[in-house]
Amino acid sequence: MRDLEILTETDKEALELPRTSVEENNNTGKRKLYIESYGCQMNFSDSEIVTSILQEGGYATTANFENADVILLNTCAIRENAEQKVRNRLNNFGYLKKKRPDLVVGVLGCMAERLKTKFLEEEKIVDVVAGPDAYRDLPNLLNEAEDGQKAINVFLSKEETYADISPVRLNSNGVTAFVSIMRGCDNMCSFCVVPFTRGRERSRDPYSIIKECQDLLDNGFKEVTLLGQNVDSYKWTSAELPSHKGEGSGGEVENVNFAQLLEKVALISPDLRIRFSTSHPKDITDEVLYTMKKYDNICKYIHLPAQSGNSRILKLMNRTYDREWYINRIDAIRNILGEDCGISQDMITGFCSETEEEHQDTLSLMEYVKYDYGYMFAYSERPGTPAAKKLADDIPADVKQKRLAEIIDLQLKLSLERNDRHVGKVQKVLVEGFSKRSEDFLQGRNDQNKVVIFPKENYKKGDYVMVEIQSCSTATLKGEAVKS
Repeated sequence: MRDLEILTETDKEALELPRTSVEENNNTGKRKLYIESYGCQMNFSDSEIVTSILQEGGYATTANFENADVILLNTCAIRENAEQKVRNRLNNFGYLKKKRPDLVVGVLGCMAERLKTKFLEEEKIVDVVAGPDAYRDLPNLLNEAEDGQKAINVFLSKEETYADISPVRLNSNGVTAFVSIMRGCDNMCSFCVVPFTRGRERSRDPYSIIKECQDLLDNGFKEVTLLGQNVDSYKWTSAELPSHKGEGSGGEVENVNFAQLLEKVALISPDLRIRFSTSHPKDITDEVLYTMKKYDNICKYIHLPAQSGNSRILKLMNRTYDREWYINRIDAIRNILGEDCGISQDMITGFCSETEEEHQDTLSLMEYVKYDYGYMFAYSERPGTPAAKKLADDIPADVKQKRLAEIIDLQLKLSLERNDRHVGKVQKVLVEGFSKRSEDFLQGRNDQNKVVIFPKENYKKGDYVMVEIQSCSTATLKGEAVKS
């Protein structure tokens, strides 16, 4: 999640509203695909893979679902709210299905993987269900559905990375792009459904990653975000890919960790900015931090979810680190990358059995770190998770909301303090497009992932502009371009 400075319960709902992930592609005679994406960056990246696969299979795309022959929803299962929005959206499509019985409706992604055949039973208008590792099978599944059969593939793979698929960049600004470097998750956080919906962790080979990043640069993109559920645990060996064995290593087996991958991508070009998400506190190493320091084009920003500031709660969450370990990693970031390095958080309040004192530990951790922004939620029990099976969701809703409000209020204060540090300084900004409020202004982001707004003048999308920051809010920095 990149574009919201502070994500509250209300903002989360906005983020989970359907985002159309296709543009009109008028290829007459071809069946038309309409796809919507919900949830995290990985889902939007997956929709680009799905579109590529289906375009190869002879489908064209449409931005209007009423013109579609196939409607696909790429879903999120992280919270009950996210799933309910998908069900509501399916109800919206029900009237269209009644008018056009040949319309095929499919559900992809995490919600499909979690519910499997149950989805077909519960949602009668759904014809196709496909999990995150089954997208290559979509042309076959759609053919079955068009023949009047219900079709499902929720097989989880230990090898699938879609490394050979060239994603179709959807709704692209032509400047920034996501590049998936791994899939799945081996962390068994007790509150999380991801290991069950996305399968075991596997890393994509670095050669395909570098090629994709180089192709993006060649096509005018200026920034890539390397994506994974836990990028710091990226690990690849050439022994896993015989065709690349020994490439660039004198015939020896090559091993690549995340720090080494970061360096390889940074060396493509100094004009290509690199970001990454998401880091895990148990895995982020000093080697990664020193690699970030070494290359100016690796942005000095880290999303480092804490989830709680209390060690007992972290143990119940099975986060595999404690408060002291987390603080050690924060201290390393500040010592190696400096006080201005941007750090954001995820926090869950009201987790099972959390006391008021433990809630205060979360607030004190926030004060210690001084996060730039964060994503904050009241605990929402998810069926099938270890927490749902073993722990009582025993914190009253009003207590959860009170604690959430306190966390949000503190983060607003910290965000303003952190943004104020930039006032009077000159920032390098990559322009991503017009400001949302006026085409007289441009907006982009600085190294620390903060939105910067400044007068357009003669600058354009894709330019790097030096901007002197003159004022700030909790969400944005405002300034004027510095004349060279």
